[in-house]
Amino acid sequence: MTIGNLKLGVDVVSAHNLLPKDGQGSSSAFVELCFDGQRYRSTIKEKDLNPVWNESFYFNISDPSIFQSLTLDAYVYNNVRGIQSRAFLGKVSINGTSFVPYSDSVALHYPLEKRGIFSRVRGELGLKVYITDDPSIKSSVPVSVAEQTQLLSESVHNPISNSAHHVKNEARHTFYTLRKHSDTEEHNHTPAVEVPHHATKYMADEMKAPQPIPPKLVHMHSASSAQPVDFALKETSPFLGGGRVVGGRVIRTDRAGAGTYDLVEKMHFLFVRVVKARELPAMDITGSLDPFVEVRIGNYKGITKHIEKQQNPVWQVVFAFSRERMQASVLEVVVKDKDLVKDDFVGLVRFDLNEVPMRVPPDSPLAPEWYRLEDKKGDKIKGELMLAVWIGTQADEAFPDAWHSDAATPIDSSAAASALIRSKVYHAPRLWYVRVNVVEAQDLVLAEKNRFPDVYVKAHIGNQVMRTKPVQARNFNPVWNEDLFFVAAEPFEDHLILAVEDRVAPGKDEIIGRVSIPLNMVEKRADDRIIHSRWFNLEKPVLVDVDQLKKEKFSSRLHLRVCLDGGYHVLDESTHYSSDLRPTAKQLWKPPIGVLELGILNAVGLHPMKTRDGKGTSDTYCVAKYGHKWIRTRTLVDNLFPKYNEQYTWEVFDPATVLTVGVFDNSQLGEKGSNGHKDLKIGKVRIRISTLETGRVYTHSYPLLVLHPTGVKKMGELHLALRFSCTSFANMLYIYSRPLLPKMHYIRPFSVMQLDMLRHQAVNIVATRLGRAEPPLRKEVVEYMSDVDSHLWSMRRSKANFFRLMSIFNGLFAVGRWSGDICMWKNPVTSVLVHVLYLMLVSFPELILPTIFLYMFLIGIWNFRYRPRYPPHMNTKLSQAEAVHPDELDEEFDTFPTTRNPDLVRMRYDRLRSVAGRIQTVVGDIATQGERVQSLLSWRDPRATAIFVTFCLVAAVVLYVMPFQVIAALAGIYMMRHPRFRHRLPSVPVSFFRRLPARTDSLL
Repeated sequence: MTIGNLKLGVDVVSAHNLLPKDGQGSSSAFVELCFDGQRYRSTIKEKDLNPVWNESFYFNISDPSIFQSLTLDAYVYNNVRGIQSRAFLGKVSINGTSFVPYSDSVALHYPLEKRGIFSRVRGELGLKVYITDDPSIKSSVPVSVAEQTQLLSESVHNPISNSAHHVKNEARHTFYTLRKHSDTEEHNHTPAVEVPHHATKYMADEMKAPQPIPPKLVHMHSASSAQPVDFALKETSPFLGGGRVVGGRVIRTDRAGAGTYDLVEKMHFLFVRVVKARELPAMDITGSLDPFVEVRIGNYKGITKHIEKQQNPVWQVVFAFSRERMQASVLEVVVKDKDLVKDDFVGLVRFDLNEVPMRVPPDSPLAPEWYRLEDKKGDKIKGELMLAVWIGTQADEAFPDAWHSDAATPIDSSAAASALIRSKVYHAPRLWYVRVNVVEAQDLVLAEKNRFPDVYVKAHIGNQVMRTKPVQARNFNPVWNEDLFFVAAEPFEDHLILAVEDRVAPGKDEIIGRVSIPLNMVEKRADDRIIHSRWFNLEKPVLVDVDQLKKEKFSSRLHLRVCLDGGYHVLDESTHYSSDLRPTAKQLWKPPIGVLELGILNAVGLHPMKTRDGKGTSDTYCVAKYGHKWIRTRTLVDNLFPKYNEQYTWEVFDPATVLTVGVFDNSQLGEKGSNGHKDLKIGKVRIRISTLETGRVYTHSYPLLVLHPTGVKKMGELHLALRFSCTSFANMLYIYSRPLLPKMHYIRPFSVMQLDMLRHQAVNIVATRLGRAEPPLRKEVVEYMSDVDSHLWSMRRSKANFFRLMSIFNGLFAVGRWSGDICMWKNPVTSVLVHVLYLMLVSFPELILPTIFLYMFLIGIWNFRYRPRYPPHMNTKLSQAEAVHPDELDEEFDTFPTTRNPDLVRMRYDRLRSVAGRIQTVVGDIATQGERVQSLLSWRDPRATAIFVTFCLVAAVVLYVMPFQVIAALAGIYMMRHPRFRHRLPSVPVSFFRRLPARTDSLL
């Protein structure tokens, strides 16, 4: 970068939510920039609390060696007409350490700050600050202080003429500053600088028209994150159904109510409901007809299924055509006869789109009508078709089940393919824990009478198999008293089957008897009450022939306690990202505390997941999961910039839960790809409800970050609108005082191994049930949304957790370093003040706790102004995904058990041994210190224990005689003594403690 041409560029983008200062609920804002003695000013935006400037200014950097110590100040003022004055609206100060080259710069939204204690400000200012050395750029001409009043007045009186003059004199985006010359020169407006980075023009009509939607801006908190800007969260200000979203609030643009779908952009669709037909003419020689309906508008065409040999067919199909893509003015509904060679024309009905009525819920559905068919010439013919045609939005109840033109696939237009691309709401099955307490068996009959049984009980529900420990009994009445746990889903389809098996030889087991128990007959409980046990007669299977299994009853019995435990919450997802914490039993549910509304707006810049017709493309859909409710948007085919604009709602029962939204590529359409028919993951977003402010609308563009074997990759961005509304603030506060999980998890807890096993079984059951829906949610989608592999070993995750732990202790380390500086008297004034404060606290110990809590209160109040304004998102640096070694990624993506070659596995095993060795050393050192503490009184070292016991006696006498405050004061002063009275050698207590013995001598 050339030092001589170095300049500081500042793009004044926009501001929003400014404070009204003109007495009429508005402000005429302009921005004044100050840097290194230079001052520039933007144009004035009349009566606009959300002005948009998009103007650029350039400052000379006089001394590049000190520019990082300079500060850029941006002041926002309201122009007061008549008295030729201005009112302060806020300011922004940016340190020189934040200045970056133009290629790395990004527009940031800075909150406006006060000028003094009594200033009242609000809103944010969007700036883009960068350093450039482009020789073609000249610095702007500064504004004279003496002429500020006159220039403000001229800017107000001639805004449109000045804009028109800009358009006339410039071909590129040129910004003008008024120079210190005569009035004639000021009206000539010579260009001060040409900006090569932009191509925006000032038009006269733009000064009158409403301001355009501001660009997507990264919130200033994202700039402080260590990850790349491209991976950061971006705050947006979209125009939704309820109005423009600015600063988390919806600014209404009309007097009408927002309606139900106020978190998505309103999209209009032409709906065509094809109900049935009657008295259709016969077309074949045999007098039969195989009719189907073809709905055409422009280049879009929807087809119903054909019904064989039926002149009065019934279809009940709805078609939805996106209005913004329609280029025709006539809708044609054609009835055809299915034929092997060529489909025969039967008749049609035409509609003029200008005559189609508009319907907005909660209006009643439009009643279908009978329409007489016409031939191609327009003459009436035999046969009628029942139709309903209307224009509606995505709030229409026909929207989810309709065939959509923007989701239509040219690969497969069949009814089966249409079912795979529809939007759908799913409800996951209610899961129960099945507790089987195997008590004992009685009167077992063995095939060999001359030995005692070596028996165990094997139980299974569906694909879940568990077994008790084998018991070598001295009689034929073995006792186990062992609990087995399973997961079952409503409605209960599988039976609990228990088999008593005898191990007659290694690897050879014989079934003594079995019992089958229907789950819908099992007793349910919601607490820890005792379940009455029952005896079940065993049925012994006897093979009669190959095709028949005859069962004969005999006297052997099995003693069981079986119940469905409804007091637990069945964990079917990762513990850290749970979306529901309620118990299974509905009678234990608490009332909801709020409502969560999600608007899935669009996705941009998606990575192509497949190739079609020689170009990369994707057929994407979104899946959102919260609690028992799963939703799936419609699949938008062949689109890398899909617009979904679908809104969904959930009841919230606990704020400590997480909403998960994933984006997938539909692989069920067209030919089978290299990955089979598995839907490919594009990325996902997690949003914790407790991080959301109530009533605020969050509109952000979330980067879709996915970890691949080659490293972290951004697959696109997902634009979401989110709002959490609290229905009962008292209930929400009460929830914070309750345990996170239901009571049974603490009364009769599961072990970690049991929880992992049951979670795996629960995910499989949910995936199986949702995979049976139409359209199905495939198993790979459910597993990815549930983070089923989050418990597997990963070197990257281990490093991330280690650095997370270190960041927690950074505060303690900082306090330790500060205490060391106090003790070493690096700052004598601070050390003296700490001595005084310490003596005060020792003299008045009742002030210690109030001081600590008051200090924490002040820290919390101070941090309130720096609170996050957006939900946290995935951080690549925190996840240790930026500089991860390729072999570590390959190990993370390896299957379990491994499929890699033995040499590679051996190398990874050696690496894991070295890591475990370091952990082993740390654990051993901690154990050594603990054992030295134990040895103080164990007389393992008789001399050390004698010294310590004598010291304890002396200390007891001294502490009894002297006041505790004196002892504490002397100890504190001794610890903080001046370095002149210190020695570099360890102190006497430390030396004594290190000499104490540990049990390391006893280790092999």
